[in-house]
Amino acid sequence: MKKGERRKQELLKIAYRMFIEKGYENTSIDEIIAEAGIAKGTYYYYFESKEATLEAVIDMMIEEEVGKAKEVLAASLPVSMKLVSVICSFRPAQDEQVIAKVLDANENIVMHEKANRRLVEEAVPLLTEIVREGISQGIFDCTNTEERVKMLLILSQHMFDDGVFTERDVEVYVDMVEKTLGAKSGTMSFIAELITGGQND
Repeated sequence: MKKGERRKQELLKIAYRMFIEKGYENTSIDEIIAEAGIAKGTYYYYFESKEATLEAVIDMMIEEEVGKAKEVLAASLPVSMKLVSVICSFRPAQDEQVIAKVLDANENIVMHEKANRRLVEEAVPLLTEIVREGISQGIFDCTNTEERVKMLLILSQHMFDDGVFTERDVEVYVDMVEKTLGAKSGTMSFIAELITGGQND
């Protein structure tokens, strides 16, 4: 890694940590600069604004999620568990929620949409590979796999992001996953325990 890229990554890690510890709105560029021990001009060489820094931090988080998902993909897990684990890999860690929530603000709607598109672009090929593996094993039976996993991913994101859902919501979600992928009833029932267990943590 070149010196300039290394410096940029160091700045990103500082901003990432400060956004988590203090909140995005409560972190100033001057504080990031002071923590990094650099001149203001150096900061603006890499990032034109705090919003640009946030966007780069979100990109860094997605890169981390992609890395985790690829580790799951290479793991010796049952196909159904692998599918759900990869979807879960593309969720911010608990302490990162404070950053992810910033994207919900109206002024960040464009950045939010851009982040969602990037996440879908990264996740869909990995999920498609798993579903095709499931088809070859007779676990799933469906066509148009890319479109199906894209719909499941988007549904998962919107349904469980805020943590507000009922037991019946989960029941219907599991049924939809099984029907969408052409799985036998009960194949994905373990999802309910994963979701409700996470809700109770």
